[in-house]
Amino acid sequence: MSNIDFPFHAGALGGAATVDEDAHIRQLIEQVIFTAQGERVNRPTFGSGVQRLLFGPISDPVVSAAHMAVQGALQQWLGDRVAVQDVSVEAQDSTVIITVSYRVASRSQPQTAQFSRDL
Repeated sequence: MSNIDFPFHAGALGGAATVDEDAHIRQLIEQVIFTAQGERVNRPTFGSGVQRLLFGPISDPVVSAAHMAVQGALQQWLGDRVAVQDVSVEAQDSTVIITVSYRVASRSQPQTAQFSRDL
């Protein structure tokens, strides 16, 4: 089954570009992590709000709060699609690196995805 690629764009044949399930799940996780709450119309609680937490000076309590925000948001919004096994949040200079270990609900094989953003 094909899923619409994010961000939306036209594919080679002029229709919507598509990706396989693994890429789609990874894109969903990234959307949840980096969407600010209140950013989506009709879904004011969607997202983790992690960028708001990491806007100021990065300290151990801020990294812990970011870890909990990401894990909670993934459970809330993707809990029926993935089982989150671990979330790691690191700050390197002005970049945040978030690593998510998860298992897609329809399979038992664990997967890991890493996401980074400059703050």
